[in-house]
Amino acid sequence: MKVEVKKSVANRLINCGEVILVSCAYKDKKNVATCAWHMPFSKNPPLLGVALAGKHFSSEIIRKSEEFVVNVPEWSIIDKVICCGKLTGWSVDKFKECGLTPQEPHSLTKTCKVAECIGHLECSLVDVREIGDHYLFIGEIIYAEADDEYFKGDFWNTEEVKLIFYLGSTFFFKSTKFVEFKR
Repeated sequence: MKVEVKKSVANRLINCGEVILVSCAYKDKKNVATCAWHMPFSKNPPLLGVALAGKHFSSEIIRKSEEFVVNVPEWSIIDKVICCGKLTGWSVDKFKECGLTPQEPHSLTKTCKVAECIGHLECSLVDVREIGDHYLFIGEIIYAEADDEYFKGDFWNTEEVKLIFYLGSTFFFKSTKFVEFKR
C-alpha cells in the first residue's frame, strides 16, 4: 500500500543527494554553506548548479563575487558540516566557529577552498536564476581536484571514503561499498 506524502516534504522522495560545502568570498567577507541541492548540467562546457536559499549570506556573496567553490566533505567531519548548516554567515564567521580552515584556491581570485574537504570544484558564475525561495547558481568548473587516496579511476572509491548524504530534516547517511554492473 502506498501513502500520500505531504507536498512540503515531497522532495525528500528524491532528495538523498551528496552533501557539499559551498565556499564563497567577496572583499573582506567569506562564508561556507552546507548544501544538498546541486547537480551537474553539462559536460562541455563543464557546468554545475547549486541551489541556495535567497536569504542566505552565501547567496549575496556569490552574486557579488561571481565565483564559488564546491567542496566535498567526508563523514569524519560531519559535525563541522552540520555546524555550517546550523549557523548563519550574517552573524558569525562559520570557518572559525565550525573549525574549518580556509585554503588558497588553484584558479579563483576571491574564494577559498575548505582544507578539510577531499575534493574541490572551483567555479566561475555563468548564470543565476531565482526559482521559488532559492537561487540557482550555475557555475562553470574552471579547476577540479580530489584526494588521490579516495578518487581513483575517475570516481570516488567508496570502499575507502564515506561521503555524506542527506535525507531531510536531521537525517544523514554515509556512502557504502559501490556495486559495479557489467554491460
